[in-house]
Amino acid sequence: MFAILRCFAAFALSGLAWSACALAPETLHDLALGDNDAKAKAIGIAAASGDISSLPLLQSLLDGEVQTVGDEQILLVKGETGIDLVTGKAIAPLPENRDDVVINNRIRKDLRTAIAALKLTAPERAIRLAAAKELQTGADEDLLSVIGSALAKESDTEIRNLLSLTRASIQLTSTDKDTRLAAVRALAESSNSSTKTLLLGVLEQKGGNYTEPDAEVRAEAEKSLHAVQGRLSTGEMVGRVFSGISLGSILLLAALGLAITYGLMGVINMAHGELIMIGAYTTYVVQNVFRSHFPALFDAYLIAAVPAAFVASGLVGIALERSVIRFLYGRPLETLLATWGISLILMQSVRTIFGAQNVQVENPSWMSGGIEAISGVVLPWSRIAIIAFAALVLAMMWVVLTRTRLGLFVRAVTQNRTMASCTGVPTRRVDAWAFGLGSGIAGLAGCALSQIGNVGPDLGQSYIIDSFMVVVLGGVGQLAGTVYAAMGLGVLNKFLEAWSGAVLAKILVLVFIIVFIQKRPQGLFALKGRTVDA
Repeated sequence: MFAILRCFAAFALSGLAWSACALAPETLHDLALGDNDAKAKAIGIAAASGDISSLPLLQSLLDGEVQTVGDEQILLVKGETGIDLVTGKAIAPLPENRDDVVINNRIRKDLRTAIAALKLTAPERAIRLAAAKELQTGADEDLLSVIGSALAKESDTEIRNLLSLTRASIQLTSTDKDTRLAAVRALAESSNSSTKTLLLGVLEQKGGNYTEPDAEVRAEAEKSLHAVQGRLSTGEMVGRVFSGISLGSILLLAALGLAITYGLMGVINMAHGELIMIGAYTTYVVQNVFRSHFPALFDAYLIAAVPAAFVASGLVGIALERSVIRFLYGRPLETLLATWGISLILMQSVRTIFGAQNVQVENPSWMSGGIEAISGVVLPWSRIAIIAFAALVLAMMWVVLTRTRLGLFVRAVTQNRTMASCTGVPTRRVDAWAFGLGSGIAGLAGCALSQIGNVGPDLGQSYIIDSFMVVVLGGVGQLAGTVYAAMGLGVLNKFLEAWSGAVLAKILVLVFIIVFIQKRPQGLFALKGRTVDA
C-alpha cells in the first residue's frame, strides 16, 4: 500500500517536473543555485514569459519544497518523495546531503509578484482578481508586458481597472517622458481613490523641487487630478444619497407602525421599540428552525420570517391594547408611563428566554455582496433589499388604510369617534385591530433590522425616539408626511455625518426638528378634517 502511495506521489510530482522543464536550463539553475541577483533575474524571466506552466515551480520554491544536491542536482521534494527537475526522474530514496534553497525577503517578494502575474491567466475570476490586487504593491517594469497581455484578454471591469492602475503606476516611474505622459492621461479615466494618491505624488515637491521634473507632465497631472476628483466627488455623493435612503427606509419601517398607534390613534406607546425587538427575535427563532429542520431551504427562511414577525408582534400588540391601553384612551401621561413599564417587562422577558447577549441572525446567501453602481461605490444587496421591503410595506399599508373596510373604519374613528359609533362602527374592535396592525408593522421593522445589525434586548431602544421624531415631523396622522420625514431625516443625517461626525449630526438633526416644530407645530402635513374625539 505504501509503495502504491509513493507511485501516485511520484506521478503528481512528474507534472511539476515537466512544468519546470518549460524553463531554460540556465534559468532553472539560477533559480535554485544562483545568488540573489541571479534568482531575481530568473524569477523575472519566468514571470515575463506569461507561461502558466512555470507557476507550480515558483510556488514550490516559495513554499520551501525545492532542494539541491551539490552544484548540479535540483530536486522537488514533497514528503519522502522527490524528483529531479532537470531530468524528470523520480529519486528514491532521497539523498542525505540535500540543502534547502535559501531565499530572503526580497526573493520572497519577487516570487509572490511573479506568481500573481502568472495567475492573471487563470480561468477563475477570483484568482485573477486576487492576483491583480497583489500586483498593486509589488509590480515593476519587468511585468509591464505581462500586465499588458492580461489587459488585452481581460473582460472583467474591476480587474481591468486594477490592472490599468498598476500599469500606470509602473509607467510613472519611467525615465521616458512620453511614457509618463501617457500614464498620467490614462489615470484621468480612473475612478479609483488610489489614482488621486498617484497623481498627487507627481505634483509633490521635495526640498523646493518637484518630484516630476517635466512641466508638461505636471500640467497634464493637474488636469487628470481635477477629472479624478470630480468623479470621486460624484461617487461620494451617490454613496451618501444611497446611505441616506437606506437609513430613511429603516426609520420608515420603524415609524410606520407608530404612525398608526400614535399618529392615528393618539396613543403614546413607549413599548413600540420592544414590538420591533419581538419581530427581530421571531426572525431569529425562524432562522434556527430552518437551520435545524430544513437546512436545504435555509436561504428561504426570511420569506417565512416576515409573516411570522408580523403575527407575533401583532398579537402582542392586540393583547397590550385589550389588557391595558383600552382603559387609558384620552390619558396620555398614564399611557406613557404604563407602556414604558410594559417595555421594561418585555425586555426582561426576552433576557430570561434568550439571554442578555446579542443573538446572531445570518443573511441569506442572496443578500450577500453588492452591486457596483459606479467605480468605487458598492451598494450592498442587504440594504437594497430593505429599501425594496420598506416600499412594499408602505404600499400594503396604503392599500389597507385606503382600500379596505378596516382602513375605512380606522379613518372614520380617527376623524370622529362618536359619529362613527353612531353609524355602527365597532370602535372598540377597530381600536384593537388598528393597534395590532401598527404593532405587526413594527414586527416587520424588526425582521428587516435583524439583517443589518445586532439583535438584542435593547434593539428597540435605539429606534423609539427616532420613530417619534419622524411621525411628529411628518405630521400626526399623515402617512405621506411620515415617508417624507423618514427619507429627509435619513439623507440629512448622512450628509451631516460626513461634515461633522455621527454624534454632532444627531444633535443637529434634533435641534432642526425642535426649531421646525416650533414654527410649524402640525408638522409637514396638517391633518385635515375632524381630529380624534377623545
